[in-house]
Amino acid sequence: MGKKLNAIPVSVLDLATIIQGDDSAAPAFQRSLLFAQHAEQLGYKRYWFAEHHNMESVASAATSVLIGYVAGGTQTIRVGSGGVMLPNHSPLVIAEQFGTLASLYPNRIDLGLGRAPGTDPVTSYALRRNMTGDVDQFPNDVVELLGYLGPRKADAKVKAVPGQDTNVPVWLLGSSTFSAQLAGMLGLPFAFASHFAPAQLHDALKTYRSHFKPSEFLPAPYAMACVNVIAADTDDEARHLATSFYQLALGLFRNDRKPLPPPVHNMDEIWTEREKFGVEQMTAYSFLGSRETISASLQKFVDDTQVDEIMVASHLYDAGLKKKSLGVIASLFDTK
Repeated sequence: MGKKLNAIPVSVLDLATIIQGDDSAAPAFQRSLLFAQHAEQLGYKRYWFAEHHNMESVASAATSVLIGYVAGGTQTIRVGSGGVMLPNHSPLVIAEQFGTLASLYPNRIDLGLGRAPGTDPVTSYALRRNMTGDVDQFPNDVVELLGYLGPRKADAKVKAVPGQDTNVPVWLLGSSTFSAQLAGMLGLPFAFASHFAPAQLHDALKTYRSHFKPSEFLPAPYAMACVNVIAADTDDEARHLATSFYQLALGLFRNDRKPLPPPVHNMDEIWTEREKFGVEQMTAYSFLGSRETISASLQKFVDDTQVDEIMVASHLYDAGLKKKSLGVIASLFDTK
């Protein structure tokens, strides 16, 4: 029997987006806290931040610090990373950071892990000072990190303090089948980045489920997909508001990564046909429209994927309209 939207949870992915007109990152952080508090009131399950670097529209680079700020300003919603890019860090450091967060905010912290650098090669080098943070070491690093967060081992030579015994839920994030297979083999929950890398969504979900082995972490597969959603009073209004998001995505193609701009009336005056095709391919899983429109399209997405949870990314220039959009989206899901 197929899953219904009103029977599955919904969560939020945030990048602490810097918009045109901000004079620093501070307003982005303040908006993120307000959005998280609003999402909590609406019954969203999680509020995650993604680690990116050297992007003028993204302020969530110091992900664990921002998680602490938002967890401290909320009461019940789970706050976490979607994700921490593990090749940029030592597993012990991440275990200590998230062990600290879990000790401060018990049963509310999630640790989503990615194996990409979350930036360009030059910035990757600046982050690590060398390139030994090899993505090929990712499986070993994940297992090492799980060990630091797990039960206390009296004979362990290296302990995460804080960290040990916190059992912070670890998720693997991916945009391909690699992390899907690893998540299945380790018995971890899996989240797919279909909001910007849609191509391998179905293959990754199939791989995850077929490789899943029950574990101390999870008895059965649990898959989440992240998609772009903008809800408004009408389909036309939602499409207009989405032009801010399209301009942001276009900046990735042009390597011109500016703060989120206000919407425009005609994207065809900005992008070429080739750029339009590229942006539309990258953002294929974008659901824009009125409540009725996105309800139907999101239900079809769940029918096609059978995911256990949806995470939404919503890039809107106007904070009030973003809060309104989050309210409409929440009304479609299980937010009890």
